[in-house]
Amino acid sequence: MTFTEFTEKIKRSSDEELFDFSRKYMLHGTPHVFTGRDDDYYEFRKRISNNFRIPFHEIYIMGSAKLGFSPRKETVFDFDSDIDVAIISGFLFEEIMRQIAAFQRQYRTARRAIQERELNMYHDFLEYVALGWIRPDKLPVSFKMRTLKDEWFEFFTSISHGKSEVGNYKVSAGVFKSYEHLEEYIVAGFRDIKSTQILRT
Repeated sequence: MTFTEFTEKIKRSSDEELFDFSRKYMLHGTPHVFTGRDDDYYEFRKRISNNFRIPFHEIYIMGSAKLGFSPRKETVFDFDSDIDVAIISGFLFEEIMRQIAAFQRQYRTARRAIQERELNMYHDFLEYVALGWIRPDKLPVSFKMRTLKDEWFEFFTSISHGKSEVGNYKVSAGVFKSYEHLEEYIVAGFRDIKSTQILRT
């Protein structure tokens, strides 16, 4: 499916059809970046699942690496693109949140010790958490958050830029609390695209 066909289909879809569309094109099948390399896709997911001790089928590739283009940015997948990984794991989500809770308890007794920039970052992080999505790039580095954040990015750096089956791309990831949270995130993006397409006509 081409970019134009994709966006036209979104424009004509009902909300219920958008959910079916997300399952068919975003969550099902082999990603564009792994076309003709199903075994490599499995091994890539296995690397991530082994690191976090979660089932490999809880790991998905999103965005242009999945489709071959970005319907939001209106760009094609190329060597400047990133590999966006979505991990669906209530276990990992709660594991990270346990560490966040410890940070929150310390924060309540040390508010003045946190820089405004980090406080704003933490508020951004909590907004995503409310949507069932953990974005480690939004984690503040105060207290013990630096260790968690560094370990996360060290791992994904270790499988980026030719160091894993995915090839010479930067790999980044977020954690979703459930499959439903990821679906809602995808469909929310489709709704935005649909609104934009309708405004253009």
